[in-house]
Amino acid sequence: MGMRDEIQADLAEAFDDDLADAVFPFTGSYMGSGVWDPVNETTTAQPVIYTGRGVLDSYDSRRIDGLNILVGDVLLICLANEVTDKPAVGHQITAADLITGESVTYRIVSPGIDPAQAHYEIQLRK
Repeated sequence: MGMRDEIQADLAEAFDDDLADAVFPFTGSYMGSGVWDPVNETTTAQPVIYTGRGVLDSYDSRRIDGLNILVGDVLLICLANEVTDKPAVGHQITAADLITGESVTYRIVSPGIDPAQAHYEIQLRK
């Protein structure tokens, strides 16, 4: 078993046990490829939907610089092998709000993955 497999197994176990109360499913979406008709201003592009589960966390107030990290930005930590597509800048993520628990749509500002490619750390903004 490689390092990535070990990390993913450990994180999946933590998601299922210790962090089970904090883990929430999420849905990601973006517009797939299509053809733009400039005359009718329509496109044949269809939304692409993907899913996963992860932990949402707010940023420490000392990290909020008003430029790269804004008040209200949240961090999504999820296992790479449980996300059914690759998150990218501009994708929409629908997940539970940290405070209210209601469904909220965020925009991916900065997706990141660890060196072992075991988990994503994704900066989200409303």
